Amino acid sequence: MGVHCRVDPSRFIRSRRPVFCGLDAAVETTLPRRGICEIDTARAREYALLATLLSRSPDAQLLSGLVDLRGDASPIGQAHTALAEAARQSSQESGAREYFDLFSGLNEDALLPYASHYLTDTLYGRPLARLRNKLQLLGIMKSADWTEPEDHAGFLCEIMSNLVSGDISALPGTDLIFFEEHLAPWIGRFFADLQATKSADFYQVVGTLGRTFIEIETEAFELPRERGPSSTFYRYTS
Repeated sequence: MGVHCRVDPSRFIRSRRPVFCGLDAAVETTLPRRGICEIDTARAREYALLATLLSRSPDAQLLSGLVDLRGDASPIGQAHTALAEAARQSSQESGAREYFDLFSGLNEDALLPYASHYLTDTLYGRPLARLRNKLQLLGIMKSADWTEPEDHAGFLCEIMSNLVSGDISALPGTDLIFFEEHLAPWIGRFFADLQATKSADFYQVVGTLGRTFIEIETEAFELPRERGPSSTFYRYTS
């Protein structure tokens, strides 16, 4: 990818380890930080980009970086090309308006980017309780500056980014388990709803990118364990 997608840690984090969007993984661990391949690096950055775009409106610096994204003929490549063009046509002010209209909950077209909403049609439901139990097992808690519930789509994408990159130390396969338990049942529908919105040109394209990437991840995780997600992601991006 042509843009470094990490969220500025100083805005959200109090931690002894380098984690990002609202996470605090301050628990000590004896697990070594694993090396990751180029494809997992790309996956981690994709999740981090989605986490950033879902956690705050795009500022001028982020939009400028997104303009430099380069795509190809693959579905994910086409989504990158479309995002670059959407960033070129957007401004910090228009992005802020779109973000507020979509996620403030004050408009009839607003979306609620929470697992509890999509799975139980409520907020602070059982999906959030199960997620909090999982986060406790992983030694993760949200930082004081992150005011949203932990089952927010941006928060979950950031966890996936850090699991894939190894910034959160966990046993091999934890990203698969976390994805299947806390993202797969609902987040594809959320991105499809975001893609279908008629009132937000930039975030409609973010929805396309998210839907495409989650479809790739879903297909990849269904492969035999020895192949894993990297081979499918590579097939879409090469």
